[in-house]
Amino acid sequence: MSPGIAHGIAFVHRPDDDPPPRKVTAGGSDVEVERLRDALCATRKQIVELQERVEESLGAKDAAIFEAHVMVVEDGVMIDEVEKMIRRESCNAEHAFHTVIHRYIRSLGEMEDPYLRERAVDIHDVGRRVIHNLLGREPAALGALDAPRIVLAHNLTPSDTVQARREFLLGFATEVGGKTSHTAIMARSLNIPAVVGLHGKLTAIESGSEVLLDGYGGLLIVDPSEQTLFEYGAVEARRKRIDEDLTGLRDTAAAMRDGRPVMLSANIEQSDDIAQALASGAEGVGLFRTEFLYFNRDDLPVEDEQFAEYRIVVEAANPKPVIIRTLDLGGDKLHDQLHTDREDNPFLGWRAIRVCLERRDIFKTQLRAILRASAYGKVKIMFPMISGLPELRDAKGVLEECRAELRAENVAFDEMIETGIMIEVPSAAMIADLLAKEVSFFSLGTNDLVQYATAVDRTNERIAHLYEPTHPGVLRLIKMTVDAAHAAGIHVGICGEMGGDISVTPLLIGLGVDELSCGAAVLPHVKRAIRSLDMAACRALAESALQCDTGAAVQSQCDELARAHYAELL
Repeated sequence: MSPGIAHGIAFVHRPDDDPPPRKVTAGGSDVEVERLRDALCATRKQIVELQERVEESLGAKDAAIFEAHVMVVEDGVMIDEVEKMIRRESCNAEHAFHTVIHRYIRSLGEMEDPYLRERAVDIHDVGRRVIHNLLGREPAALGALDAPRIVLAHNLTPSDTVQARREFLLGFATEVGGKTSHTAIMARSLNIPAVVGLHGKLTAIESGSEVLLDGYGGLLIVDPSEQTLFEYGAVEARRKRIDEDLTGLRDTAAAMRDGRPVMLSANIEQSDDIAQALASGAEGVGLFRTEFLYFNRDDLPVEDEQFAEYRIVVEAANPKPVIIRTLDLGGDKLHDQLHTDREDNPFLGWRAIRVCLERRDIFKTQLRAILRASAYGKVKIMFPMISGLPELRDAKGVLEECRAELRAENVAFDEMIETGIMIEVPSAAMIADLLAKEVSFFSLGTNDLVQYATAVDRTNERIAHLYEPTHPGVLRLIKMTVDAAHAAGIHVGICGEMGGDISVTPLLIGLGVDELSCGAAVLPHVKRAIRSLDMAACRALAESALQCDTGAAVQSQCDELARAHYAELL
């Protein structure tokens, strides 16, 4: 979730490429089968009408392509598969149709015969028409927002959210996801409320409905009463007063009561975020996610385009440091540009540094752009998802190739640029002593570290209760990493969502973390928490937490200390 309250008009985002499953009641399967047949008939009629118009304007040859489209909606084998799935799983027609037709699309896309691969495009086009007819409307895109709205969706991907104009986003609510899902992270970054994990609760809400979003309590209220609006208005007014009081901390140091400094940096999603990050009092950028450059496009960003974006951030932050993370996307997210098959388990698949080391053309383009930007300020390079020394050394080798190329071309860059890695794979934490000899810094990516250490998909609301950042195993991995870093004389920060969670701020400091990096919106809250603490209390908490046998026990101790020092922020 993301804290805050929003009141406004709902915008329901229902993309056609992923209709959410919906269970139907006994006897409902017959209704869904009938809906499917009606949609197929409507689609056939539309295709025939389009074929006739094209034949009239362009001739029979150009219109002949639609004969293949008609064959798709008349394919008895495929239709039979969809109807069987509807009855077998008691699910809605659009979900069953989408599942079956995309199985066909994937199979044809893998064929060596170019003609058969082209048929996959025909099936996809027809499939979109059928889905539209089943839904009874064209899919709504976030890029179409032209007024302030609260966005409701089954799920939101990074590429979905970057389409929207920020001034029109009042808040998010999704049926899936957890505290560290992209939607929640993005909302906190934008400083807007969000509620996730509302499984099955949004299907009956239409665009235009009046809703109230409670990001504190995780509630979405449809058609709120005047009394409800009054009560929530009072809560939000109190939170705004606290936020206004915290603005006075912007130019103060993030130092504890005993004078010990804690570096406090900001995570940013794209170059537009740097102004808010600096305004919040950030001492630098602890994580510059670069994935936005790759979203919603059919091609890959060229070197000059990337360089221009990085330079904006680096110049604005100078002389404060900017840690730029290299591409951290899976092959599933780069499917359109790389023409790869989608993976069953992308979190454990071809992603991040694995993509970069195989597609060195993509990797070198980004590294050259980052190196060029380093001539305009203090830049550090961070490699994500490193699991062992071979990957790290390979990545450093590619970086050295880029440095050599730029030297030969007489292109300026920082010859002393620092390189570091994300510690987000348990194996990396366990060999942190070996990795520390090869880099200048570590940054704990706790979102994935928790996910991998506890075998919990952080986007799956069904097992969200098992996703525990304070799990004793996670704390031991963090402590192991910090100790190895300090033994090697290198800096260690944290850039996951734990960095912005003020309930665990004293725990992280007590474990020895040198830097906390978080969203700009929560940064003043973290600074206030830091300035309320002293190292003795933080170390005592960490020592006690490391003796706990459950994550709940650790969290309870953290909450108790936080309430004692800054209850007004909780």
